[in-house]
Amino acid sequence: MIQYSLKCDDGHRFDSWFQSAAAFDKLSASGLVSCAICGTGSVEKAIMTPRVRPGRKAVSGRGEPDVATPEKADAAQASGPTEGADPVADKPSTVGALSQPATETEKAIAELRRKVEDNSDYVGKDFVTQARAMYEGDAPGRAIHGEAKLDEAKALIEEGIPVLPLPFRPNRKTN
Repeated sequence: MIQYSLKCDDGHRFDSWFQSAAAFDKLSASGLVSCAICGTGSVEKAIMTPRVRPGRKAVSGRGEPDVATPEKADAAQASGPTEGADPVADKPSTVGALSQPATETEKAIAELRRKVEDNSDYVGKDFVTQARAMYEGDAPGRAIHGEAKLDEAKALIEEGIPVLPLPFRPNRKTN
């Protein structure tokens, strides 16, 4: 598995995990990578700091390799920065944590996504058929969300069926 920092054309930044670098390239070329915030398909890798695992240090006085351990890192951090050290560069990273929405807009969209997904049924590409059937009384009414082509969504609106676009793409695989 590999984690990439990604950014979209709208400037949203987020992290995502991929099976491999080749898997990212394949998914991206197929248009299957989209912004986690706004849903746009125009996403590219952002510049990221490499994560290098602590390795073996010089041989200790006992003739054994001095291995970096979390305890040693904690002790070094507790002793404070060394003279001339860059406190920003020496700041520990949050390894493995995915980025959280940074702006108020991103937070609002993330909250909207959560509410929509918690309170409605995902019907995938069957959205247009289901919305029309509910409007015509052929199916029981319920809250749904799914996918529709632009011309199909316009047709629903022209027919007076109350639908609206969501500012994100679904998390689930399509039907």
